Amino acid sequence: MQRWLLLTACAPLVLLAGCPQDKANQAGAPGKIPAQATAPATKTAPATSSAQTLPHTTAQTVEDSTKAYKAQQLITRVEQVYRSGVENYRAGHLEAARADFDSAVDQMLTSGLDLKGDPQLSDEFEHLLDAVNSLEIAALKQGNGLSPTIEAAPLDAANEVTFPSNAELTAQLNAELKTTQSDFPLVVNDYVAGFISYFTNSSAGHAHLLRSLERAGKYKDMISKILREEGVPQDLIYLAVAESGFQPQALNARSGAGGMWQFMPFAGAYGLTRNGWVDERFDPEKSSRAYARYIKSLYNQFGDWYLAMAAYDWGPGYVQRAVMKTGYADFWELYRRGVLPGETKNYVPGIIAAIIMAKNPHQYGLDKITPDAPVISDTVTTDYAIDLHLVADLTNASLQEIVALNPSLLRMSTPQDLSFDLHIPTGTRDAFQERVKEIPEDKRSSWRFHVVKAGESLDSIATLLHARSAEIIEANDLKAGDSAAEGDELVIPVTVAAAARAQHYTARRGDTLVTVADRFGVSVEDLRRWNRLSSNTIRPGHVLRVAEPVKLAPKGRAHSRNSTKKGSQHVTASSSKKKTTHSSSKAASTKATRSSSASAHNAPAKSSKTISKSSSKSRSKATR
Repeated sequence: MQRWLLLTACAPLVLLAGCPQDKANQAGAPGKIPAQATAPATKTAPATSSAQTLPHTTAQTVEDSTKAYKAQQLITRVEQVYRSGVENYRAGHLEAARADFDSAVDQMLTSGLDLKGDPQLSDEFEHLLDAVNSLEIAALKQGNGLSPTIEAAPLDAANEVTFPSNAELTAQLNAELKTTQSDFPLVVNDYVAGFISYFTNSSAGHAHLLRSLERAGKYKDMISKILREEGVPQDLIYLAVAESGFQPQALNARSGAGGMWQFMPFAGAYGLTRNGWVDERFDPEKSSRAYARYIKSLYNQFGDWYLAMAAYDWGPGYVQRAVMKTGYADFWELYRRGVLPGETKNYVPGIIAAIIMAKNPHQYGLDKITPDAPVISDTVTTDYAIDLHLVADLTNASLQEIVALNPSLLRMSTPQDLSFDLHIPTGTRDAFQERVKEIPEDKRSSWRFHVVKAGESLDSIATLLHARSAEIIEANDLKAGDSAAEGDELVIPVTVAAAARAQHYTARRGDTLVTVADRFGVSVEDLRRWNRLSSNTIRPGHVLRVAEPVKLAPKGRAHSRNSTKKGSQHVTASSSKKKTTHSSSKAASTKATRSSSASAHNAPAKSSKTISKSSSKSRSKATR
């Protein structure tokens, strides 16, 4: 579904907190409101003498108004620059877009206003950083040339469609509903019937739904297990039809929402880690667990699955406000009274329509669907950086296959010094663990592995993998003049220059330490220390260290490759057909990023730029 920009107005952020409602809207309101759906009560400040407080209050009011005016002016300027960046981004003018985004960030940093102490500016700044970062993630995913083409979710295509009433169709569907088994409260009305008609008769709508249900085969068993464990109705798996069409790498460049369940970038509160290496919104299993827990928490709040779905789409604070305004804790009543946005009005009936059609495939031309094969894999835990090219080498898989199995990785590498569950093709775990032992841990981000094919020579292999024959001979304990035989397993040292490029970055126009730190998932403080800088300003062409400089071990204490790590356990490498005998000192590097996983009551950590959020706990879909 479409996500609106987080930066267009800050007033809604205040409303999400469940603000006290207009008394006129509450008085005599029809219907009974469940306790779960009511807004929290506000505390009344103790009365004080006006003679004591009036002068101070007047001065304080003027000061607060001045601050608020300046903050709003800043937000207006920043939003204009950000929107310019989005337009340039969509037009393919990436350098101009980057300059706009960096300018927006810098305007806030250099404003002289209290970004941390002012809740409005705090939220604005974090939303700006998250939105910009999401666009960079989109560019990064496109840049490796391996990201799949993302299709629009079915309800996106129907957002502008109007559905006339059809009493005959509604009656027919109600009759069919009596034989439809579901653990979810299904209902048929004109709104649901309209979406069933759209998905049945519109070629675009039918094609979207068809492909969504085909893709669901990849993850259905996994998601069903999670929903069962978390106490969520099985048929709420079809909420993914509306969100992403079961595409784990879906990313909305406009809002920053990402993954199968379209969580917003600041999703750490739901147990999803997000840093410069990993974004677990794109991990099918972990994001599905987060979705199940979140939708269940919304049900516990509102006591109704339809309202929980509306809150998932619109935000619990807004739904709570609509309930308080009308006095009705009923989705369909809120729909009829016109207090729901268009997207949310389509969201719930569209998902109900998808559930009914998926459970009655013969009636709706979906019986010929061939679900995609379930995604299955072996898993190895790493706490070191290993390039995905090397992972593909070690498992005899294609790079595309490894990338597809690990959609949460933002780079072509696992994280350095952070635990990561690396998914590899089924049946390759033993081969991976045995082969990876032959490559020093600090070389796994640059070296390659190769099984010699018929007709290949050491020279041709060196040319193919950008290495040197002499170094291949040395790394594999060969002798000068030895030839490679078919089936030999060789470790391939890649030239130092290739590895060094990953440790440095050449600044471009508009770069600042803040934007560079965010790009590489490190802190501004570390960048200053590694590069001996005193300000956030850097000139174009300046070569920056973006990883801690390597500290060589003293002579005589080199690290032998025969005691390298395997996964998260220390192992001793067994002898093999070809074995390296040289030693290698391990780089003493710090964590490039920090885990941003947080509890449900904390905002995720985000490099060095974390700004404390306001006290609002009810967030719109923009905060998923």
